[in-house]
Amino acid sequence: MPVSLQKGQKVNLTKGNPGLSKVVVGLGWDVNAFDTGGDFDLDAAAFLLTDDGRVTGSQDFVFYGNLKHPSGSVEHIGDNLTGAGEGDDEQIRIDLSLVPANITKIAFTVTIYEAEARRQNFGQVNNAFIRIYNEQTGEELLRYDLGEDFSIETAAVFGELYKNGGEWKFNAIGSGYQGGLAALCGNFGVDVE
Repeated sequence: MPVSLQKGQKVNLTKGNPGLSKVVVGLGWDVNAFDTGGDFDLDAAAFLLTDDGRVTGSQDFVFYGNLKHPSGSVEHIGDNLTGAGEGDDEQIRIDLSLVPANITKIAFTVTIYEAEARRQNFGQVNNAFIRIYNEQTGEELLRYDLGEDFSIETAAVFGELYKNGGEWKFNAIGSGYQGGLAALCGNFGVDVE
């Protein structure tokens, strides 16, 4: 039975699952019926962060334009352009055993592609969630449903995996940002061209 988290809750992922190394982070959402004149394209990403909460370089930003971290520890499974259908809309595969030693957090974010041009925001998105499951067994370990806290935000940090004393834990963050992907990149130290 997966752990269902509330905003701000933390759970130890590896303590109750000895030997766990390969997990999949699934992110999903539905779009409201509002007609904004364009399709919604939400994009999941992972930022591999050091103790100071920043990337060491652009390679630590894994998204539709950089699908795999050089270490092989984080791999984006591919871009879903519509979010239609049930289940995960995008997935990011994580091998905890390959995460570089200097990386202490992996933040999982979702942004709305061309949000300003399309007049879209997270207030028009329903049923957003992040879940983590064991890649080898398919067992869902945790799930965090974001709820409907957003109105004008165009980017959100859903949650983060973080290292704490040799264990991997998950923090349900659920915080929104205005300014889309550029705002997130600025926050995590990624240079945007």
